[in-house]
Amino acid sequence: MDLSKNTDLKQQLVADFQANESRLNGETKTPVHQTRREAMQNFEKLGFPTIKHEEWKYSNVNSLVKQAFDFNVKTEFGSEELETLAIPNLEGNILYFINGIYNPALSRIVSPENQLQILSFGQAVKENPSLLDAYFAKYANYQDDAFTALNTAFAHDGVVVNVPAGKVVEQPIILRFITDARAANAASQPRNLIVVGKNAEVKMAEAFRTIGENGSFTNIVTEIVIDENANVQYYKVQNETEKAYHIGTTQVSQKANSHFYAVTVTVNGGFVRNNLNIVLDGQNCEAFMYGLYFPNGKQHIDNHTLVDHAKPNSYSNELYKGVLQDKSTGVFNGKIFVRDGASKTNAYQSCRNVVLSDEASMNTKPQLEIYNDDVKCSHGTTTGKLNDEALFYMRSRGIPKAEAMTLLMYAFCEDVISEIKIEPIRAYLEGVIADKLAQK
Repeated sequence: MDLSKNTDLKQQLVADFQANESRLNGETKTPVHQTRREAMQNFEKLGFPTIKHEEWKYSNVNSLVKQAFDFNVKTEFGSEELETLAIPNLEGNILYFINGIYNPALSRIVSPENQLQILSFGQAVKENPSLLDAYFAKYANYQDDAFTALNTAFAHDGVVVNVPAGKVVEQPIILRFITDARAANAASQPRNLIVVGKNAEVKMAEAFRTIGENGSFTNIVTEIVIDENANVQYYKVQNETEKAYHIGTTQVSQKANSHFYAVTVTVNGGFVRNNLNIVLDGQNCEAFMYGLYFPNGKQHIDNHTLVDHAKPNSYSNELYKGVLQDKSTGVFNGKIFVRDGASKTNAYQSCRNVVLSDEASMNTKPQLEIYNDDVKCSHGTTTGKLNDEALFYMRSRGIPKAEAMTLLMYAFCEDVISEIKIEPIRAYLEGVIADKLAQK
């Protein structure tokens, strides 16, 4: 299928890649840059997807690719602005990226080096190239996915985290990505690599905010490699603006007896596409996925998940919930693959949505592909309105309609919110979500 007809932004990016390459000098000979070059060739061939592409039939990126973005916006963002975006009582290894570029002056790393190794992507190219050679772009699909190819081609900023075997990282790793769109339409393409060794444990979160009245475009890819018996908690929080485009791919690879736990919460964003892809590539793996989204106005939020059971005796459980208002749209596409030979797989998926407006719409597409007999798999999706009987009961007890609706919606969301195990992030989100639900 020819997807290369969208050319405006594409032509700008191809020219930017060539200009960047001319400034790299000796780095062009490294394996990392050879991967970048191959990824750009793939992006040129693929072009941006259109709604004729099955994976993008409900999410039209035409308005994105017709805009001009500056991928090198100069910013004066500093500690004063940071105070207004702080999450109360949040402690840990907190790294700030302003327009996709790591800012060490605003960041703090508190875990000892023997427990946790953190480098910016640019540092890793120079100081730990062997780690990048072993893991970078070995999991996220830059061959067939245009946005992953684009991110891989421009992989210069972001973070590389290495948790050595047997280490338990006591303090969480918080990656805070702030887009400063006060001066112009700002864009960034962070690339993260998280490598967790055997028997290691770590908690991490990615949080996204946008400031300013202009448009923004974030195209982020995070690869998470989890070795045997390791345990990873991962949280993604998005609270951006009506003019923010966010396309993110989190690619996870699990080895035997590992445990992965993810919660994705999208509070705000003009156009959001979250891809969460997990390969359970070992026996006795466990993966848990929770999602929550609240589009209003004309916001569009698309969650695509893929759980690939590649080996026997693995378990996955997935619950996504949405509350849609006004003229917003939501998309949930959840795929479960059970490979030939992956016997005794248990895989469960559920997507539930409440639509509060006749003009809002929700598109759901659960998918199961099973190539083995000895499995237990199920999926289900529901989309409807608030429970009229519960609403009537609360109003009959003297609770005003607006307050009763807010309470019912919050109760609907609570079983996902409660899964956030970094308490300051959960408390912050409880307040933000309650405020948004009260705005209906």
